[in-house]
Amino acid sequence: MKKIGLLFKEASENRIRNNLKNANAVFVVGYSGLSSPDLTALRQSLKSQRANLFVVKNSVARRAFISSGLESIVKGIDGPCGLVFVNDEPVEASKVLCNFLKDHERLRLSGGFVKERILDKKDIEELARLPGKDILRAQAVMLLKSPITSLVFVLNNTIKKFVICLDQIRQKKETKS
Repeated sequence: MKKIGLLFKEASENRIRNNLKNANAVFVVGYSGLSSPDLTALRQSLKSQRANLFVVKNSVARRAFISSGLESIVKGIDGPCGLVFVNDEPVEASKVLCNFLKDHERLRLSGGFVKERILDKKDIEELARLPGKDILRAQAVMLLKSPITSLVFVLNNTIKKFVICLDQIRQKKETKS
């Protein structure tokens, strides 16, 4: 029979592996020195973006990443760390982390990955500066709509000028008569 501690570590490792398969992005954060209410506030902020913070032992996280083929992230696991699994939009979750980081200097971004791309702290901060998915969609629609709108204005002005020209011809003929 296995010890409870070993069973807990195996369950944690399996949970990490399952989350890695289902997550759109994963960020590794160091939380040393943060109070429990601060961690709770961070968890609630992340939950609103369909992301969750999972605190785990470093050895368990390292084994899970290595067995999942993500050896390059292992170097960012140092000290008390947590894994932020993002199930929805990585940009919004990175914004939450960077905003939280502004108020709590003790939080440390170590790295992570989005899809197949490995990220460091600078990459996560750049990701946070990107506009959200809805804003990007609106910008794309405006870009697609712009040529059509310009064409409508040009055609409208051409017709308008033609009507004005016809009206001036009519007025000229009326003054001659």
